[in-house]
Amino acid sequence: MATYAIGDLQGCFGALQRLLQSLSYDPAADTLWFAGDLVNRGPESLQCLRFVRELDNKAVTVLGNHDLHLLAVYFTGAGQKKNDTLSDILTAPDADALMGWLLQQPLVHLDSNAHWCMSHAGIPPQWSATQARELASEAEEAMKRDPETFFQTMYGNQPDVWHDDLTGSDRLRVIVNYLTRMRFIDPEGHLNLTAKEGVDTAPPGFQPWFTVPKRRSSGTQLLFGHWAALEGHTGVADIHALDTGCVWGGSLTALRLEDRQRFSVPAEN
Repeated sequence: MATYAIGDLQGCFGALQRLLQSLSYDPAADTLWFAGDLVNRGPESLQCLRFVRELDNKAVTVLGNHDLHLLAVYFTGAGQKKNDTLSDILTAPDADALMGWLLQQPLVHLDSNAHWCMSHAGIPPQWSATQARELASEAEEAMKRDPETFFQTMYGNQPDVWHDDLTGSDRLRVIVNYLTRMRFIDPEGHLNLTAKEGVDTAPPGFQPWFTVPKRRSSGTQLLFGHWAALEGHTGVADIHALDTGCVWGGSLTALRLEDRQRFSVPAEN
């Protein structure tokens, strides 16, 4: 009986199956946690969605920015981007069921008993894991209550810093940006959402969010995906990067939570 946290699939279904085989994965006993971005850019997004949904309560997944993009296209009719690979999902006979399921997934998964917390991009230093879970619920409830309005107002880089008195779409937007898009941050919590490469490309005054020395989430093990350029390394003992760039020709990685052992398989040629 084990729990495996797995990095961004992005439609790499074949690599997922090879990874699970290498783990001797037992669906009756083991649980899989997915760090978001199940879909897009890879060739088998539909298969990934169907597989994770069918795992039911033997899997946990959090929403990533590509998952939210898929929902935005579905619920608002927004056009796909040049490199999107979402058409097979949108035209599938079970598209409505898949989108209904995806809409119910959280932005943050917190296991308080085991002191693990997973979100797609991380937890900003000014939030505790419990606060992140509470704020995520605000966005989740708004998304489920009125998905069309939520996704029409979700996009944008402002506000770029959290304040407790934020309201309306501004409040929801910054919550979503922290949890699904964050990479670089300044000591006051301002986001830079344009720099997307490795840690050595931090804009002046900014740093990777996980290197801020004083974090309110200290004491909780954090799991995140989203940042393939890290190649699975943060240099911080209690913060675990899971995205190792499978869709870009890297590898797909799982972390076994019980002993923190990593397992990886290379992307398919």
